[in-house]
Amino acid sequence: MSLKSGAMEQYREYSPFSSLAEFNRDMEKWMAEHKKDFSKGELMGLKRLVRFAAKIPGVCHAKIGTVLKAIHDEYDGSGISRSTFKRMLVKAKKLGMMTIYETERKNGSQSSNLYVFSPFPNHELPKEEKLNCPIETSNPSEIKNIKDLNKRKDEPIRLDHSYTSDDVPKPFVQLVKCFFNDAKTIEEFWRMTRIAAYNYNSENETEFILTTAIDSIKQLVRTIKTKKIHKPVAYYYGIISQKLHEHLYRERCEISIEFEGYSGERPYNNYYENLAGFLIEQGVIA
Repeated sequence: MSLKSGAMEQYREYSPFSSLAEFNRDMEKWMAEHKKDFSKGELMGLKRLVRFAAKIPGVCHAKIGTVLKAIHDEYDGSGISRSTFKRMLVKAKKLGMMTIYETERKNGSQSSNLYVFSPFPNHELPKEEKLNCPIETSNPSEIKNIKDLNKRKDEPIRLDHSYTSDDVPKPFVQLVKCFFNDAKTIEEFWRMTRIAAYNYNSENETEFILTTAIDSIKQLVRTIKTKKIHKPVAYYYGIISQKLHEHLYRERCEISIEFEGYSGERPYNNYYENLAGFLIEQGVIA
Protein backbone atom coordinates (compact mmCIF):
# COMPACT_ATOMS: atom_id res chain seq x y z
CA MET A 1 0.00 0.00 0.00
CA SER A 2 1.55 3.35 -1.09
CA LEU A 3 1.22 6.60 0.84
CA LYS A 4 0.42 9.89 -0.79
CA SER A 5 3.49 12.08 -1.06
CA GLY A 6 3.21 15.50 0.57
CA ALA A 7 4.62 17.92 3.13
CA MET A 8 6.89 16.36 5.74
CA GLU A 9 4.64 17.50 8.60
CA GLN A 10 1.90 15.09 7.51
CA TYR A 11 4.15 12.17 8.48
CA ARG A 12 4.59 13.25 12.12
CA GLU A 13 2.04 10.64 13.22
CA TYR A 14 4.39 7.88 12.04
CA SER A 15 7.07 8.76 14.60
CA PRO A 16 7.29 6.16 17.42
CA PHE A 17 9.46 8.50 19.53
CA SER A 18 8.34 11.16 22.00
CA SER A 19 11.44 13.32 21.51
CA LEU A 20 14.67 13.68 19.54
CA ALA A 21 16.63 12.69 22.66
CA GLU A 22 14.70 9.40 22.88
CA PHE A 23 15.32 8.73 19.18
CA ASN A 24 19.06 9.40 19.57
CA ARG A 25 19.30 7.09 22.60
CA ASP A 26 17.61 4.25 20.76
CA MET A 27 19.78 4.72 17.68
CA GLU A 28 22.89 4.52 19.87
CA LYS A 29 21.61 1.17 21.17
CA TRP A 30 20.91 -0.05 17.62
CA MET A 31 24.43 0.96 16.56
CA ALA A 32 26.04 -0.71 19.56
CA GLU A 33 24.19 -3.94 18.77
CA HIS A 34 24.45 -4.04 14.97
CA LYS A 35 27.26 -1.74 13.83
CA LYS A 36 29.27 -4.87 12.98
CA ASP A 37 26.57 -5.97 10.53
CA PHE A 38 27.20 -3.02 8.17
CA SER A 39 30.15 -2.21 5.95
CA LYS A 40 31.94 1.14 6.27
CA GLY A 41 30.05 2.59 3.29
CA GLU A 42 26.71 1.25 4.53
CA LEU A 43 27.31 2.86 7.94
CA MET A 44 27.95 6.20 6.21
CA GLY A 45 24.57 5.92 4.52
CA LEU A 46 22.76 4.82 7.68
CA LYS A 47 24.21 7.59 9.84
CA ARG A 48 23.33 10.23 7.25
CA LEU A 49 19.76 8.89 7.00
CA VAL A 50 19.49 9.12 10.80
CA ARG A 51 20.51 12.78 10.63
CA PHE A 52 17.82 13.40 8.02
CA ALA A 53 15.30 11.92 10.51
CA ALA A 54 15.94 14.57 13.18
CA LYS A 55 13.23 17.11 12.31
CA ILE A 56 10.48 14.57 13.05
CA PRO A 57 12.24 12.08 15.35
CA GLY A 58 12.71 8.78 13.55
CA VAL A 59 10.97 9.76 10.30
CA CYS A 60 12.67 10.64 7.00
CA HIS A 61 11.23 11.32 3.53
CA ALA A 62 14.40 12.35 1.70
CA LYS A 63 15.27 11.24 -1.81
CA ILE A 64 18.12 8.75 -2.10
CA GLY A 65 19.91 11.19 -4.39
CA THR A 66 19.65 13.93 -1.77
CA VAL A 67 21.14 11.68 0.91
CA LEU A 68 23.97 10.56 -1.40
CA LYS A 69 24.78 14.17 -2.34
CA ALA A 70 24.96 15.15 1.34
CA ILE A 71 27.43 12.29 1.98
CA HIS A 72 29.44 13.25 -1.12
CA ASP A 73 29.69 16.88 0.04
CA GLU A 74 30.57 15.94 3.62
CA TYR A 75 33.45 13.68 2.60
CA ASP A 76 34.82 15.97 -0.16
CA GLY A 77 33.73 13.78 -3.04
CA SER A 78 34.30 10.41 -1.34
CA GLY A 79 30.69 9.31 -1.16
CA ILE A 80 28.93 5.96 -1.57
CA SER A 81 27.05 4.38 -4.44
CA ARG A 82 23.29 4.02 -4.73
CA SER A 83 23.66 0.22 -4.59
CA THR A 84 25.57 0.49 -1.27
CA PHE A 85 22.83 2.67 0.16
CA LYS A 86 20.15 0.21 -0.94
CA ARG A 87 22.06 -2.71 0.61
CA MET A 88 22.08 -0.76 3.86
CA LEU A 89 18.30 -0.31 3.67
CA VAL A 90 17.75 -4.03 3.11
CA LYS A 91 19.92 -4.90 6.13
CA ALA A 92 18.35 -2.27 8.40
CA LYS A 93 14.85 -3.40 7.48
CA LYS A 94 15.74 -7.07 8.02
CA LEU A 95 17.19 -6.29 11.46
CA GLY A 96 14.00 -4.44 12.42
CA MET A 97 15.69 -1.03 12.64
CA MET A 98 13.21 0.61 10.30
CA THR A 99 10.02 0.24 8.29
CA ILE A 100 10.02 1.49 4.69
CA TYR A 101 6.84 2.79 3.04
CA GLU A 102 6.44 3.56 -0.63
CA THR A 103 4.83 6.90 -1.47
CA GLU A 104 3.23 8.19 -4.64
CA ARG A 105 2.42 11.59 -6.09
CA LYS A 106 -1.09 12.79 -6.83
CA ASN A 107 -0.75 11.60 -10.43
CA GLY A 108 0.06 8.08 -9.24
CA SER A 109 3.78 8.14 -10.05
CA GLN A 110 6.23 6.83 -7.46
CA SER A 111 7.85 9.31 -5.09
CA SER A 112 10.53 9.03 -2.40
CA ASN A 113 10.21 6.31 0.21
CA LEU A 114 9.23 7.11 3.78
CA TYR A 115 11.72 5.70 6.31
CA VAL A 116 10.44 5.15 9.87
CA PHE A 117 13.03 4.04 12.44
CA SER A 118 11.91 1.58 15.13
CA PRO A 119 12.44 1.86 18.90
CA PHE A 120 15.15 -0.43 20.25
CA PRO A 121 13.45 -3.38 21.98
CA ASN A 122 14.04 -3.53 25.71
CA HIS A 123 14.66 -7.04 27.04
CA GLU A 124 16.12 -6.08 30.42
CA LEU A 125 14.75 -7.76 33.52
CA PRO A 126 13.74 -5.45 36.39
CA LYS A 127 16.51 -4.89 38.90
CA GLU A 128 15.94 -6.56 42.23
CA GLU A 129 15.72 -4.24 45.21
CA LYS A 130 18.40 -4.67 47.82
CA LEU A 131 17.07 -5.35 51.30
CA ASN A 132 19.07 -3.74 54.08
CA CYS A 133 17.75 -5.84 56.95
CA PRO A 134 19.79 -6.22 60.16
CA ILE A 135 21.16 -9.73 60.72
CA GLU A 136 20.64 -10.99 64.23
CA THR A 137 22.76 -14.10 64.78
CA SER A 138 25.57 -15.22 66.99
CA ASN A 139 26.44 -18.30 64.98
CA PRO A 140 29.74 -17.75 63.06
CA SER A 141 28.83 -20.41 60.47
CA GLU A 142 25.58 -18.62 59.65
CA ILE A 143 27.44 -15.34 59.18
CA LYS A 144 29.90 -17.07 56.84
CA ASN A 145 27.07 -18.58 54.78
CA ILE A 146 25.40 -15.19 54.42
CA LYS A 147 28.66 -13.60 53.28
CA ASP A 148 29.10 -16.36 50.69
CA LEU A 149 25.60 -15.71 49.38
CA ASN A 150 26.30 -11.98 49.09
CA LYS A 151 29.45 -12.68 47.09
CA ARG A 152 27.59 -14.92 44.64
CA LYS A 153 26.52 -13.17 41.47
CA ASP A 154 22.80 -13.03 40.99
CA GLU A 155 21.65 -14.98 37.95
CA PRO A 156 18.67 -13.67 35.97
CA ILE A 157 15.51 -15.63 36.70
CA ARG A 158 13.56 -16.62 33.63
CA LEU A 159 9.83 -16.76 34.27
CA ASP A 160 7.48 -18.67 31.99
CA HIS A 161 4.22 -17.37 30.51
CA SER A 162 2.25 -17.99 33.71
CA TYR A 163 4.00 -14.96 35.25
CA THR A 164 2.93 -12.58 32.47
CA SER A 165 1.28 -9.35 33.60
CA ASP A 166 -2.53 -9.26 33.67
CA ASP A 167 -2.33 -6.24 31.33
CA VAL A 168 -1.56 -8.60 28.45
CA PRO A 169 -4.71 -10.22 26.94
CA LYS A 170 -4.94 -13.96 27.62
CA PRO A 171 -5.48 -14.99 23.95
CA PHE A 172 -2.28 -13.16 23.05
CA VAL A 173 -0.37 -14.90 25.85
CA GLN A 174 -1.70 -18.32 24.84
CA LEU A 175 -0.42 -17.88 21.29
CA VAL A 176 2.96 -16.26 22.00
CA LYS A 177 3.86 -18.79 24.73
CA CYS A 178 3.97 -21.54 22.09
CA PHE A 179 7.02 -19.86 20.54
CA PHE A 180 8.40 -17.52 23.24
CA ASN A 181 7.59 -19.05 26.62
CA ASP A 182 9.04 -16.17 28.64
CA ALA A 183 6.92 -13.67 30.57
CA LYS A 184 9.21 -10.69 29.92
CA THR A 185 9.38 -11.37 26.18
CA ILE A 186 5.59 -11.72 25.93
CA GLU A 187 5.14 -8.44 27.80
CA GLU A 188 7.64 -6.78 25.43
CA PHE A 189 5.68 -7.97 22.38
CA TRP A 190 2.52 -6.46 23.86
CA ARG A 191 4.33 -3.22 24.77
CA MET A 192 5.34 -2.80 21.12
CA THR A 193 1.71 -3.54 20.17
CA ARG A 194 0.49 -0.69 22.35
CA ILE A 195 3.12 1.68 20.93
CA ALA A 196 2.08 0.85 17.37
CA ALA A 197 -1.62 1.21 18.26
CA TYR A 198 -0.99 4.63 19.79
CA ASN A 199 1.00 5.78 16.76
CA TYR A 200 -1.90 4.90 14.46
CA ASN A 201 -4.72 6.22 16.69
CA SER A 202 -6.09 2.73 17.25
CA GLU A 203 -5.50 2.28 20.98
CA ASN A 204 -9.26 2.31 21.72
CA GLU A 205 -10.06 -0.42 19.16
CA THR A 206 -9.23 -3.22 21.61
CA GLU A 207 -10.71 -6.14 19.66
CA PHE A 208 -9.16 -5.01 16.39
CA ILE A 209 -5.76 -4.48 18.01
CA LEU A 210 -5.84 -7.94 19.60
CA THR A 211 -6.78 -9.60 16.30
CA THR A 212 -4.10 -7.66 14.43
CA ALA A 213 -1.50 -8.51 17.08
CA ILE A 214 -2.29 -12.22 16.82
CA ASP A 215 -2.08 -12.10 13.02
CA SER A 216 1.26 -10.26 13.27
CA ILE A 217 2.70 -12.90 15.62
CA LYS A 218 1.65 -15.62 13.16
CA GLN A 219 3.34 -13.74 10.32
CA LEU A 220 6.48 -13.34 12.45
CA VAL A 221 6.58 -17.08 13.17
CA ARG A 222 6.15 -17.90 9.47
CA THR A 223 9.09 -15.61 8.67
CA ILE A 224 11.28 -17.11 11.41
CA LYS A 225 10.72 -20.56 9.91
CA THR A 226 12.21 -19.40 6.61
CA LYS A 227 15.06 -17.12 7.70
CA LYS A 228 16.99 -16.00 10.77
CA ILE A 229 15.56 -12.99 12.60
CA HIS A 230 18.04 -11.32 14.95
CA LYS A 231 15.49 -9.21 16.85
CA PRO A 232 12.04 -10.85 16.74
CA VAL A 233 10.37 -8.12 18.83
CA ALA A 234 11.63 -5.34 16.58
CA TYR A 235 10.67 -7.31 13.48
CA TYR A 236 7.21 -7.85 14.96
CA TYR A 237 6.88 -4.10 15.52
CA GLY A 238 7.50 -3.53 11.82
CA ILE A 239 4.85 -6.09 10.86
CA ILE A 240 2.08 -4.73 13.09
CA SER A 241 2.96 -1.12 12.18
CA GLN A 242 2.45 -1.96 8.51
CA LYS A 243 -0.91 -3.61 9.22
CA LEU A 244 -2.13 -0.66 11.31
CA HIS A 245 -0.93 1.78 8.68
CA GLU A 246 -2.97 0.00 6.00
CA HIS A 247 -6.00 -0.02 8.31
CA LEU A 248 -5.68 3.72 8.96
CA TYR A 249 -5.20 4.39 5.24
CA ARG A 250 -8.37 2.47 4.37
CA GLU A 251 -10.34 4.31 7.05
CA ARG A 252 -9.19 7.67 5.74
CA CYS A 253 -10.08 6.72 2.19
CA GLU A 254 -13.57 5.71 3.32
CA ILE A 255 -14.02 8.95 5.27
CA SER A 256 -12.76 10.96 2.30
CA ILE A 257 -15.31 9.30 0.00
CA GLU A 258 -18.12 9.94 2.50
CA PHE A 259 -17.09 13.58 2.84
CA GLU A 260 -17.07 14.04 -0.93
CA GLY A 261 -20.61 12.66 -1.07
CA TYR A 262 -21.69 14.94 1.79
CA SER A 263 -20.17 18.00 0.07
CA GLY A 264 -21.74 17.06 -3.26
CA GLU A 265 -25.18 17.35 -1.71
CA ARG A 266 -24.33 20.87 -0.49
CA PRO A 267 -22.60 22.54 -3.45
CA TYR A 268 -23.36 26.07 -2.28
CA ASN A 269 -21.54 25.74 1.06
CA ASN A 270 -17.82 26.44 1.31
CA TYR A 271 -15.34 23.75 2.30
CA TYR A 272 -15.18 24.65 5.99
CA GLU A 273 -18.96 24.77 6.38
CA ASN A 274 -19.23 21.31 4.84
CA LEU A 275 -16.37 20.00 6.96
CA ALA A 276 -17.95 21.27 10.18
CA GLY A 277 -21.32 19.82 9.26
CA PHE A 278 -19.79 16.50 8.30
CA LEU A 279 -17.88 16.20 11.57
CA ILE A 280 -21.00 17.02 13.58
CA GLU A 281 -22.99 14.42 11.65
CA GLN A 282 -20.26 11.85 12.31
CA GLY A 283 -20.28 12.65 16.01
CA VAL A 284 -16.65 13.80 16.01
CA ILE A 285 -17.61 17.19 17.41
CA ALA A 286 -20.75 18.25 19.26
